[in-house]
Amino acid sequence: MISSAEQTSPHSIYFIGAGNVATHLAKAFHRAGFRIAGIYSRTEASAHALACQVETDYTTALDEVKTDADIYVVSLADDALIHLIPQIAAGKGNALLVHTAGSIPMNVWQEHAVHYGVLYPLQTFSKQTEPDIRQTPFFVEGCSPDAVRLLKELASALSDAVYEADSTQRRMLHLAAVFACNFTNHLYALAEELLRQNCLPFDALLPLIDQTTQKIHRLSPAEAQTGPAARGDKQVMQTHEALLAGNPRMQALYRLISESITEHNTQNLCIK
Repeated sequence: MISSAEQTSPHSIYFIGAGNVATHLAKAFHRAGFRIAGIYSRTEASAHALACQVETDYTTALDEVKTDADIYVVSLADDALIHLIPQIAAGKGNALLVHTAGSIPMNVWQEHAVHYGVLYPLQTFSKQTEPDIRQTPFFVEGCSPDAVRLLKELASALSDAVYEADSTQRRMLHLAAVFACNFTNHLYALAEELLRQNCLPFDALLPLIDQTTQKIHRLSPAEAQTGPAARGDKQVMQTHEALLAGNPRMQALYRLISESITEHNTQNLCIK
């Protein structure tokens, strides 16, 4: 299926997985001139959809994955990754095997592969949206200097921001990303729920959200913090907690985050 003369990279890449991360990385590598050697996913619809987009074949059986690719990029759920590594690595010879997980150490490959590493894009991926891959930071780790060089070459083909990070650093990156992205998005979802219950549109918050995001490009998050907890406005906070009396879980979350903001502000004042 790969007939394009546009392929410019000597490296062929096989993707194990067809979820959010694999979809965007496979498409980005394909656009950058890499030959996508194939797609594996246990879900045929996902495998077929991605294979069509990157002009390659697909399989839903791990024992049918080709063994002649130069690089295997594994983007699976963490539990599945750890469970399937022996089967994924079998028969891959001198190929470079990498995973894209934030919290899984590089050494999970150690007993199963000769050349291995990690290619971690610090980004939120959804199939419905197209992130700017060129602006996405990539963090790489390799089992040898040659592996690191190749991973940097791969990442640099997609991004202008490529860094080395070991497994401990990457775990902390992933933890920080959960706070900055996943938890924040969940708070958006809770805000949306509050507004919906009162027949108000979530779109009304978008200018506020955008301005907050823009501010932290110029200020540190601590400097950009506003709101009743930052001001120490106990009366407003008590009123808000009373409004959440019918939702004890959200009320407890409001109280805990407010306390954390107050404590964090106090610590920053002491440091200054």
